[in-house]
Formats: sequence, structure tokens, C-alpha cells
Amino acid sequence: MKFISWNIDSLNAALTSDSDRAVLTRKVIDTILAQDADVIALQETKLPAAGPSKKHMEVLETYFKGYAYTWRSSQEPARKGYAGTMFLYKDQYAPEVICPEIEAPDTMDMEGRIITLDFGTFYLTQVYTPNAGDGLRRLKERQVWDVKYAEYLERLDQEKPVLATGDYNVAHKEIDLANPATNRTSPGFTDEEREGFTNLLSKGFTDTFRHVHGDVEGVYSWWGQRVKTSKINNSGWRIDYWLVSDRIADRVLKSEMIDSGERQDHTPILLEINLNEPYNE
Repeated sequence: MKFISWNIDSLNAALTSDSDRAVLTRKVIDTILAQDADVIALQETKLPAAGPSKKHMEVLETYFKGYAYTWRSSQEPARKGYAGTMFLYKDQYAPEVICPEIEAPDTMDMEGRIITLDFGTFYLTQVYTPNAGDGLRRLKERQVWDVKYAEYLERLDQEKPVLATGDYNVAHKEIDLANPATNRTSPGFTDEEREGFTNLLSKGFTDTFRHVHGDVEGVYSWWGQRVKTSKINNSGWRIDYWLVSDRIADRVLKSEMIDSGERQDHTPILLEINLNEPYNE
């Protein structure tokens, strides 16, 4: 099966705006659709609390013909039009949709950050991990989130194999960003966040990109928008991941980035994995 994950940084804008950035976003959507993936996971959708509007639905049905979709948006008391996730899956599938709460701090459980699909023989789950924020103002809450999320994935893995993806907002190792020395206290590269990701992997999960590509350097999934030349100079970070249960890591066929062209910010990530044969539990 083929899966794609992408922090789209506003599906709302992509579907309704004619800004230069929205046009670039739609070009990336075209690139994604050409991959003919079984499932597409989107983070940071920024849809209204009530979900896609009538206009959104019309455009979704035009763009993603042949896909069903499920969404989760930020709800009060969390901020409106914030965070949010969506799965689009080929309409030949009918997974059970689960919208878990993980006892996260603050309003994090209300921000639409996790959706899980139960495909019967495996779980597919996506996450938009909270950012520690400017000045690391949300770092303590982020640390609690990391523990709770790792425990959640561990519980899923006890039932059946797990594919987990999304924007994890952390570069795990120095090799995962262009300038580690100058980012020691930056959100996404603090010791605390990196340890949180190490803890997650220790629960029985494999970082599929490193599994396939080893210690290859200079391959990133995000380039900051605040510096206009970051993508041109490849001054990026790898903060988007496809993780799988250790026991199915040998089934991974591909784990790579999809070129997003001129658009700066996140790039989509692809996973191909053989899920056709019975698992050895």
C-alpha cells in the first residue's frame, strides 16, 4: 500500500484562496494525487470547528475524486481555525475512525491533533504534534504530550501493527537538521523534545526514513518561511516522519520526501509498505 502525509499549513486556504501561496499549495496537491496513494494524511488543516464548509466539500470532491475523508478540527476552548487533521482514503476502504483523547495538558486534546484509522489488520494514525512555541513557552506541556502520545501508540501496538505519521515537530538527531549547533535551544531541537522522540521509538517503533536510507545527510521535510532563502540553501529540518511497528519494519519498500517545488514550508512524505501477507505476531 502507498501512503502520503503532509502538513499542508491550511487546507482551508488551499481550497478557498487565490493567493500565490494557495496556488503553490494546489500544485503540490496535484503532485500528491499523481502518486495515486491509498491514503493521504493532512495536518494543520485550519478548518472551522464544524468541519469543511459546503464550498470546501465541493472542492474536495473535485480535487480528491474517488476518496472518502474524515476530519478533526480544533474545538472550544481551544483556538478556532487552528491545527486540525484530515485523512483521505480511497473509497474502496471503510476503516473505523477513532478520534482519541490522550489526557494531554492545556487544550491539546481539543485541537484536533490525532486521528486513527482501524483497517482491521493494522492501525494507521496521524498526529500534528504541538510546537513548543516561541521562547519555549509550551515546552513543559509538550513534554507531557510526548509521554502521553508514546503511551497511546504503545497501546495501539499491543493490539495490532501500527503505521504512525505526521508533523512531529522535532528533529531527532543532529543529522536531521542543517544547523544543529545554532539551534540547541530552538523549538523542535531541545534536549527534552529529542528525548521524547527517543522514548517514543523505544516503545517499539522504527523511523522508516532512517531504516531505508541510513545516515544520509541533507534530506529534510521542512524549510522555515521566515528566511526566504532557506529552501534554496537547503537549510532545512526533518520533522515529519513515517513510523511503523518494529515487527513490520522489514516490509517497508519506500520512505522518502516528495518534491514540493517552489513552495517553502513542509514537503509531503511517502511510505510504501507491503501489508498483503499475514503478520508474525
